[in-house]
Amino acid sequence: MPKACGPEELLADPEVEVVLNLTVPAVHAEVSLAALEAGKHVYTEKPLAVDLEDGRLLLDLASERGLLIGCAPDTFLGGGLQTCRKVMDEGLIGKPVAVTALMMTHGPEDWHPNPDFLYQPGAGPMFDMGPYYLTALTTLMGPIRRVTGSARVTFPERTVTSEPLAGSTITVNTPTHVAGVMDFEGGTVGTLVTSFDVYSEEHSRIDVYGTEGTLSLPDPNTFGGPVRLWRSDEKAWTDVPLTHPYTGNSRGLGLADMAQALRAGRPHRASGELGLHALEVVHAFLASSEGGRHVEVESTFERPEALPARSAAEIFGGRA
Repeated sequence: MPKACGPEELLADPEVEVVLNLTVPAVHAEVSLAALEAGKHVYTEKPLAVDLEDGRLLLDLASERGLLIGCAPDTFLGGGLQTCRKVMDEGLIGKPVAVTALMMTHGPEDWHPNPDFLYQPGAGPMFDMGPYYLTALTTLMGPIRRVTGSARVTFPERTVTSEPLAGSTITVNTPTHVAGVMDFEGGTVGTLVTSFDVYSEEHSRIDVYGTEGTLSLPDPNTFGGPVRLWRSDEKAWTDVPLTHPYTGNSRGLGLADMAQALRAGRPHRASGELGLHALEVVHAFLASSEGGRHVEVESTFERPEALPARSAAEIFGGRA
C-alpha cells in the first residue's frame, strides 16, 4: 500500500527499487547521490545536477553500483516529437542543415507561487527551460560538440505579481537572457535563445531546416503537436498527422520506460548520459559568455531508440 514516509525510511525500505527525485535543483545531486548510495535506481527532475562535476559523479556512482539513473525531460517521448523523429529519420527534409530554437517569455513571477528559486544558480531560463529544447534537438540529431554563447541579467531585481507572494521582490543571481550557437557532431548548426526578459509570448518554437525542406516542431515542454512540414517540391506548409501516442500531459513516460528497461535489461531512453550532456551544454553556454570563447563539449550519449508507432497499451501499458 502507498504510504508517506521520511527520506531515511524510504531509502532503508528494501521494497523500494527506484527513487523519483522531484526536489528543487539545488538539492538534486544530494538526493540522487543518497539514493544511489542506498542501492536505489534514480529518476530525477531536470537538471541532473546544478554543478557539472556532481552530474559526472552521479553517473560514475551509478555505473560503479550497477544502477540506472534517468533524467527528465521526457517530453521527447511524446507523440509530437516522436512524429518529428519519424519524419526526420525517413529523410523527408533531407539532411539537417540548421536549427533555430527560441524560448522567450518575461519570466515566471506572474504565475509561479514561489518563483525565487528560478532566479538563482541552477535555474534561470537556460537551466530551467533549456533542457527541454536541448533534449528535443539532441535526440533528433545527436550530440553537440561545441557551443558559443552570450548571457546577461537584464533586471537585477524582479517583483512578484502572483499570489501568495505578490509585491515581494527577488534578487536575480543567474543570467536571464542566454543566446548561443551549437555545432552538432553531425554538422548541423543550431541557434538557441532562452529568455525571461522579453514581453512577447509568441516566440517559443523550434524549426529544423534541411536540404529538402523545413520541419516545425511543437513546444518541447509538451507532448503533442502540431507538427508542420514544408517540402521543397511542394512549396507549402502541411500539417503532419501524429504517428505516436502519448499526446496529452504524459509526464512520467521517462520513468515508465526506465522501469520497463530495468525489467527487460535494455537501455532506457531518458538516460543519465542524455541528462549530463544537456547539463554540460547549459554550462558551456554560460562559460562561453564568461570567457569570450568557444567551449568544447566533452560528454556524449547513445541516441535513444525511437518509440514504436503503436498504441499506448502496447508500449507501456498506459493511456495516451
